[in-house]
Amino acid sequence: MADVKEVLKERILVLDGAMGTMIQRHTLEEEDFRGDKFKNHEHPLKGNNDLLSITRPDIIKDIHAKYYTAGADIAETNTFSGTTIAQADYHLEDYVYELNYQSAKIAKEVADEFTAKEPHKPRFVAGSIGPTNRTASLSPDVNNPGYRAITFEELATAYKQQAKGLLDGGADLFLVETVFDTLNAKAALFAISELLEEENKDIPVMVSGTITDASGRTLSGQTTHAFLISLEHAPLLSIGLNCALGAKELRPYLQILGKESPFLVSAHPNAGLPNEFGEYDESPELMASQIKEFLDEGLINIIGGCCGTTPDHIKAIADLAAQYEPRKILVEA
Repeated sequence: MADVKEVLKERILVLDGAMGTMIQRHTLEEEDFRGDKFKNHEHPLKGNNDLLSITRPDIIKDIHAKYYTAGADIAETNTFSGTTIAQADYHLEDYVYELNYQSAKIAKEVADEFTAKEPHKPRFVAGSIGPTNRTASLSPDVNNPGYRAITFEELATAYKQQAKGLLDGGADLFLVETVFDTLNAKAALFAISELLEEENKDIPVMVSGTITDASGRTLSGQTTHAFLISLEHAPLLSIGLNCALGAKELRPYLQILGKESPFLVSAHPNAGLPNEFGEYDESPELMASQIKEFLDEGLINIIGGCCGTTPDHIKAIADLAAQYEPRKILVEA
């Protein structure tokens, strides 16, 4: 089995694109999400994309295959909302381990098929760990700023359960992504480190934050520089940015990471900014032309796509990234 750390020394690796965008193409109905297993579940399940790893694994497997075919080196598992906290919205907390295990297993099966066909280009699986729908740093009640809807301990417990399923299912990496509250991310990193110590495993960990608007800050108020400093203590494979912004808007914040990060740097921007219908219009060619500036400046080790991106976007990005050397780390951790 190839070591992702060694491969990253040789070339820029390509992360896949949006899972939700591809799922939407199937125009699925309630019965697709239910399958036989959840036929009699008392609550609506439509829109719970993570559940499709159990009820429609054929769709998820096909999406992974399309991204690998397009040139992706790393596929993210279909587990962005795979915690008890997020699954509580659907009353499916008891299925979180199975959901993560099956998601990782599906992705790993596809990765192994592609690696067998192209041994010179090994494929990897990143266990996607999303931010949950709660924040540990901010109050959801404007009248009570001291109130928190979740504790650090509750987050860590939920993340550990998710990470266990991903690990057992075969994930090669963990990707703590779309971080809008660094305290949530710290809970995830704490849970992962505890799990890996218990399991006596060494799985690389990626972290990717989200700059929410033109202020250049995360939702909890951190600048990119502060985000980096607050996570520098962790033994990360990479730190990066994803979602919320397109490649053009993301560039100044990536420049900060490119200059200051003691870790590898990743980016998976959206296909531009959403239009008035919440859709993403940026073509693969336009997005790739903007990402070319990241590459020209030597900012990137791992590059992919977030909301609105498709296999066509990933192919354009992969073709471009193949022409460049990976970013060199200039500062030591």
